[in-house]
Amino acid sequence: MRLIVIGNGLGGIISSKTLRELDPKAKIDIYAEEKYLYYPRPNLIEFLAGHIPQDNLFAFSKEWYENQNIDLYLGEPIKTIDPDSKEVELKSGERTKYDTLLLANGAHSFIPPFRGTEKQGIFTLRTLDDSLAIIEWVKDHAKAVIIGGGLLGLEIARAIHSRGTEIQVVEFFDRLLPRQLDAEGASVLKAQIEDMGISVRLGVATEEIMGRDRVSGLRFKGGEELEAETAIVAAGVRPNIRLAKESGLATDKGIIVNDYLQTSHPDIFAAGDNIQHRDRIYGIIPASFNQARIAAFNIAGQERKYEGTVLSNTLKVVGLDVTSIGLVNPEEGTSEEFRKERREQGIYKKIVIQDGKVVGAIWMGTRDKVNDISRIILQKIDVEKWKNSLLEDDFDFSVL
Repeated sequence: MRLIVIGNGLGGIISSKTLRELDPKAKIDIYAEEKYLYYPRPNLIEFLAGHIPQDNLFAFSKEWYENQNIDLYLGEPIKTIDPDSKEVELKSGERTKYDTLLLANGAHSFIPPFRGTEKQGIFTLRTLDDSLAIIEWVKDHAKAVIIGGGLLGLEIARAIHSRGTEIQVVEFFDRLLPRQLDAEGASVLKAQIEDMGISVRLGVATEEIMGRDRVSGLRFKGGEELEAETAIVAAGVRPNIRLAKESGLATDKGIIVNDYLQTSHPDIFAAGDNIQHRDRIYGIIPASFNQARIAAFNIAGQERKYEGTVLSNTLKVVGLDVTSIGLVNPEEGTSEEFRKERREQGIYKKIVIQDGKVVGAIWMGTRDKVNDISRIILQKIDVEKWKNSLLEDDFDFSVL
């Protein structure tokens, strides 16, 4: 069997590694648009901050690919896919056949449709080349604004602040990390970030990036302006679906897959940030990892179903541990919510209970007992008798 993998990110590398474990004889070829070996994207933040050198970014050496008998083609994007003839066309125009294809080409940074995005000094962060460009630019343009107060925006702010850059974060929503936190938790986080010397402005909508050829600032809806020499847009990502769509595969916001990670063509699978499963796009590392392994089992003929991934993220946000699991912002009146806060220490804990079971939790500023909370959510344990005590520091989770 010959498997062609499009993409050398997490989805592509984990699928290839898993398939090699399952089938020592399979021919595996990875085609990557980037010219670099696989690197975990979270490493880009520490590289951007100057905490790790470029050579330490990469998870696997060239020798690892050779030892795994995986042929890697860097800087070699696939131009087209022909599902009927089971061929792909390379950028050179050469065509090559596959038995099975895996689309693991991830996502791209989203830039909202405000005016002025063609100017010098505007960046996104998705690739190593993006990081290198930002590092070079901020050497001489040290007044920066981050557009977006999600995880990536805050981590970029921390990283380039450590290089001596003056930072302001602007966020459209009324709180930071709107997907992971509630209003109270976000308020605790904002205070911690501002203590670091990073300014935060909430509830502002960017209309234009000002300047002639280079960035000179932002203009917000309502006319207010902000000076800046650098603008980094961290407004989320969008799945890469162009190649799949042009090949006639079913797409919506992502590449549509079934429970076996098959696309609308049975010999083409997909996994990672590019897929849409049961109408959901995840865009998180645990989901990509799970999907990649399950896709590999199915490619190897060992049937496995993907049932989805519980939305659980343990993050390091500006040096603060943040774990967000399940439903953290329920509709009013549908749940019981319990909170505990120690603002000075940056600690905030919350659980959401429905029908006697914990369905969501926020654990910020500490990792103590976070595994216990994760377990009772995943196992759907009835906690009705203990719900008023679960957030106490000395609560014994073994009673559950």
